Parts: sequence; C-alpha cells; structure tokens
Amino acid sequence: QVQLVESGGGLVQAGGSLKLSCATSGMMFSFNAMGWYRQAPGEQRELVATIENGGTVTNYADSVTGRFTVSRDGARNTVSLQMNNIKPEDTAVYYCWAYWGRHYWGQGTQVTVSS
Repeated sequence: QVQLVESGGGLVQAGGSLKLSCATSGMMFSFNAMGWYRQAPGEQRELVATIENGGTVTNYADSVTGRFTVSRDGARNTVSLQMNNIKPEDTAVYYCWAYWGRHYWGQGTQVTVSS
C-alpha cells in the first residue's frame, strides 16, 4: 500500500521560511510526478508546485513563483517544498501529491502564517 506522509508544517510569521517534506512508502517505482497542493478554509484544493521525474520540469502556481521551491529525490521518492517570504495568504493545509497511474495523496500538514 502506497503511503505519503508530510512533515514540517507549523506556525510561522509572515516573511519567514518553512520547509515541508514528504516521505513515501510502498512504491516500487519512481513516481512520474510529485508535488504539493494546498487547501485554505472555504476554498478548493489548488496546485502549489509539481516536479516531474528527473527533477528538471517544474510547475508553480503564480502566487508562489519566486518564493517557493519544489525539489525531489527520485530514488527515494521524496519531495520537499521550501517556502520563503511566506505570506498570510499561504495559510492552508498542504498536501503531498504523487502520480503513477493514479493520484496519491498525503493526509496534509497545516501551515499557519501570522501577520
């Protein structure tokens, strides 16, 4: 059974930094793509950043471009999100995502940004 487990969420002041990590288990192959989505209260889940296998192709939401950096370890099937210059509007539950024939999701980790 494939599992994705996030870590690194918490409370951070606006302008600060935070790094999210996602560890996976139960997967025999490298995911085609991995990344992060987020969902704020009352909002739909939205893409934050994704990265393809090989680590050379990335995709970012406009709202985080230049502030967040996604990276992955293909051999270990892990993915991280470095969040810099965090803003209050980044407050959300952040979900690790992976794709290999189907979508896989973690349980989510809360990020709260105080102004």
